Amino acid sequence: MRALILEGNQIRVDEHFPDPKPLTGEAVIRPLLMGICSTDIELCLGYMDFSGVLGHEFVGIVESVADKSDKAWIGKRVVGTINCVCGECDMCQRGLSEHCQTRTVLGIANRSGCFAERFCLPVRNLLQVPDSVDNDHAVFTEPLAAAFQILRQLSVENRPFVTVLGDGRLGLLCAQVLTQLNGTVRLIGKHSEKMDRCEKWGVKHRLLSDVGLRADQDIVVDCTGSADGFEMAMKMVRPRGKLVLKTTVANSKPIDLSPLVINEIQVIGSRCGPFPQALSALKADTVDVLSLISRRMKLVDGVEALRVVKQPGMIKVLLEP
Repeated sequence: MRALILEGNQIRVDEHFPDPKPLTGEAVIRPLLMGICSTDIELCLGYMDFSGVLGHEFVGIVESVADKSDKAWIGKRVVGTINCVCGECDMCQRGLSEHCQTRTVLGIANRSGCFAERFCLPVRNLLQVPDSVDNDHAVFTEPLAAAFQILRQLSVENRPFVTVLGDGRLGLLCAQVLTQLNGTVRLIGKHSEKMDRCEKWGVKHRLLSDVGLRADQDIVVDCTGSADGFEMAMKMVRPRGKLVLKTTVANSKPIDLSPLVINEIQVIGSRCGPFPQALSALKADTVDVLSLISRRMKLVDGVEALRVVKQPGMIKVLLEP
């Protein structure tokens, strides 16, 4: 079977990767469409010290299951949450299963990812995709859910001023989702051609070079994936404001964290989010994802795709089997 794998700092397409063998409670899924994420890029730079099949954004078809009791899933078109958990540890019992102490994470930690002709996930991680949601929309379920997670974590008073910092894939999704807050939302980035999409969304947007650092924002969401972006976010948020971190950085320079203490800034780490809410938004077409698709490539060209996604102007690169 074909798979896009990371070994050390080398990325390659393996044409003879072993077929997946589902464990009890798991399904074998054939991906129909896969999305390249910033996390995939960070993994290639050493994040999480991951080795194996990359990829965690997908829409696919269930081909087989390990247990007869799950056979109704066969043939279903699905997306799937990426944290594979025990269901028994204290985190799971407290309803925080995404922080399960023994979890594996699809294509990120101790579990082969979806950039392959087939892969495995627990059946309990799967959600059936509504017929009205096509593959181009469904493949955005995971990153859109991550954007919706911010709404679950924030308690908002009055009409806050909100800045989303970073005009990449996640920043453009977060900017759309955060308009659901009763506040003023703006997107700050370095690429006017990417932020032009904000015009039809009704989201204010400014180039970073045109923005003063006045520490006047109630909430700043850092989607830059860089140490420089985090430092910029600290300069934008007001004293006792909230700074939401949505991205990870593999290799970071030392950062002066004293502003967090001096200005009593609340820092909120934000990761995976609610898939049902994301699927509902895609079904209702309340979030524009199609305009984020920059290019489609084949899995066999996956190494080149990971290079292309880093080129100027690229937002979302999709992989087809």
